Amino acid sequence: MKWVTRQYVHVDRTACPWLIRRFVDPKAEFIFAPVERIEDIVKKEKAIPYDVPSMELGHHGDKCSFDAIIKKYAITDPAVLELAKIVRAADTGKLEAAPESVGLEAAMTGITATAKDDHEAIAKASSVYEAFYSFCKLKLIREKFKHEIEKLDGRQAREFLRKKLTEQI
Repeated sequence: MKWVTRQYVHVDRTACPWLIRRFVDPKAEFIFAPVERIEDIVKKEKAIPYDVPSMELGHHGDKCSFDAIIKKYAITDPAVLELAKIVRAADTGKLEAAPESVGLEAAMTGITATAKDDHEAIAKASSVYEAFYSFCKLKLIREKFKHEIEKLDGRQAREFLRKKLTEQI
């Protein structure tokens, strides 16, 4: 499928391609365009618009496009839901809502400032979102298995966490 959004990506428009390729459409193609061209691209290319004003997969209330995609495609992975808090805080400027959002905002600022175009930006950002996703999985695993982990030495705890990362939470 083709997906279209506004050009000059930042937090939400770099997070959404990662989410789409990881959980919705692994072969997704992305088009970045001036907002005034998006409607024509949707019709001509049969592209799905996201992070565009007044569209289903856009901002609604205090939720961002990342949240809208999670809802629309019924993504229930607990680590993705945890990551959504970080993306939402970074994208909406409510950094106090998730302390990690400061790092995400900084990383996306650096990536988008140095990328030659939006395609390169989402390619570079993908590993950052993958790392944040793993961080969120680890956070949930540590909460769930706190008492078991406390009984392990450093090496055992690391191996335990690595094993759990490959399993479903």
